Amino acid sequence: MSSVEQSASNEVEAAGRFRIYLGAMAGVGKTCAMLDEGWRRMQRGADVVIGLVETHGRVHTQELIREIPVIPQRVVTYQGRQFMEMDTAAVVARHPDVVLVDELAHTNIPGSGPHEKRYEDVLDLLNAGIDVIATLNVQHIESIAGAVEEMLGVRISERVPDWVVRQADQLELIDSSPQQLRRRMLHGNIYPESKIQSALDNFFTTQNLTALRELALRFVADEADEDLLLSFANRQGRRVFETRERYLVGLSLSPETPRVLRRAARMAARSKADLRSLLIMPDTDISESASREIEALRKLSHDLGVVFLEKYGTKVADVMVETALEHQITQIVIGASKRSRRDELLKGSIVNQVLRKVGPLGIDVHVIGIRDYDPGLAEIDDN
Repeated sequence: MSSVEQSASNEVEAAGRFRIYLGAMAGVGKTCAMLDEGWRRMQRGADVVIGLVETHGRVHTQELIREIPVIPQRVVTYQGRQFMEMDTAAVVARHPDVVLVDELAHTNIPGSGPHEKRYEDVLDLLNAGIDVIATLNVQHIESIAGAVEEMLGVRISERVPDWVVRQADQLELIDSSPQQLRRRMLHGNIYPESKIQSALDNFFTTQNLTALRELALRFVADEADEDLLLSFANRQGRRVFETRERYLVGLSLSPETPRVLRRAARMAARSKADLRSLLIMPDTDISESASREIEALRKLSHDLGVVFLEKYGTKVADVMVETALEHQITQIVIGASKRSRRDELLKGSIVNQVLRKVGPLGIDVHVIGIRDYDPGLAEIDDN
């Protein structure tokens, strides 16, 4: 995270509270849920306003606005046409307890205000001490947008950085089955009649809806998992909680390390688990050849979809165990030692040290056998 992003995130945490209704795609009911929540808070005495709600001509959505005050939108002229945008300055001047803001990923019309993106306007509202309830579709989250483009063959131009989404105090999934969404589409509850058949034949296919729904479910599950681990860690200290499998593979600058890394990647994939690779160097004074080897390991980790970690220290086992605790690792993968018996007696076995240290923590250790390295087999072994 950049210093600007970190600063913004710190400001958000200290200011207004942030709630996001997340959905797999249009039509699941995010805006309706937001309006219902706004109405409930208004009935309990909170000062609630609508900063911006997109009804898209849906009668039911319009009805849910009820008596919630609406801040008039700004009229912006751009390239000879008039557009409507949220008047962020007017919301700040009104300073309600809660503001409802639809479509967090929206790109503002040039000249409509100081920011290009609506999520930046929302950050201003939060920094002003105003609670924000917003909506977002999962495909607009930066870390997911690329995968959606590849899977569905559509361009996702409007994106919200993950760090913004992760600032939400509450992230609630509004779920709907693909079959139900297609029925809603057929009944005219999502798009106008003229667009229904085209949508059903192209973007709103059962396959696409299923893929997007799974992405949304996984994103929210990962967020809940991280919150749970943080809560446990704060209360319980040095313990590992097996809410899901997480692998850590130890790397070194030895010829057999790529094979160990690939083996760990296959093991983690079979368990549908996260995997991190850890390279521990004795100090920061690294030779040019070592730098090239480190970069190769970094690239291989990236190609395998593995998070690459680099740390420094002479007590390898201690650094590995501390890293495992930090990331709530449940499985450690390391290559068998190639030290001579004499070296192990004098310096100790890293494998044995790791085994002794993680035993009481409930972390499993997998030791990958090291074969004699033959440069002529390297290319074949890579496959």
